[in-house]
Amino acid sequence: MKKSHQVKDILQVDVSEEKLNTWQEIVDTLAEIIGIPAGLIMRLNDPDIEVLVSSKGQDNPYHPGDKEKVWGSGLYCETVIKTRDRLIVPNALADENWKDNPDIKLQMISYLGFPIFLPDGSAFGTICVLDRNENAYDDTFEKLMRKFRDLIQADLEIIYMNNMLQDENKQLTDYISEIKTLRGILPICMHCKKIRDDKGYWNQVEAYIEKYSHASFSHGICQECAQKYYPGMDL
Repeated sequence: MKKSHQVKDILQVDVSEEKLNTWQEIVDTLAEIIGIPAGLIMRLNDPDIEVLVSSKGQDNPYHPGDKEKVWGSGLYCETVIKTRDRLIVPNALADENWKDNPDIKLQMISYLGFPIFLPDGSAFGTICVLDRNENAYDDTFEKLMRKFRDLIQADLEIIYMNNMLQDENKQLTDYISEIKTLRGILPICMHCKKIRDDKGYWNQVEAYIEKYSHASFSHGICQECAQKYYPGMDL
């Protein structure tokens, strides 16, 4: 895989260092328990897929920030994302469908991976393990990986909810600011009814309120003005 110059933020939002450290522990634990060189969390960043977290070890050829074009690449993870299901390849060299896949160049001939989904059900990426030896990955390993995948998805849900709360808090702060702006004594012209802002400029009432709040105006006519300016007009 090609090495990228930077690893982009997950979900285009901030992810705490503490959360990434937790994910690091997950892939390190997988690699140690299963006894394989590479445990990975891959992130889909269309049209690329990149290594977000990689287990630590001298025999692991994958590094955070490595990336490849995903669609039509023949990568194991491409199939996981497309099918939205687990993929197990015990020995790619003995499988016509996988014997020419790109990871063979790194001698990674066996693979087990699961899709990771975002809260809206779209694909975030994959969690996977790879081995240089033939490996059928027993049921215990599969259950363990599913559990870890579920933990990562729960973390993504928390990240999503935190961002939603931040947006709502920002809106609330803006509303409070608007209230503070509008609740004081406003200098208003006794004749034309324009309002003077804090820079000394005189503004039409509508323009002032629209500038300092989310309010907007639609114009109509009241009964008194209708009778005064349009006598005989039916309201």
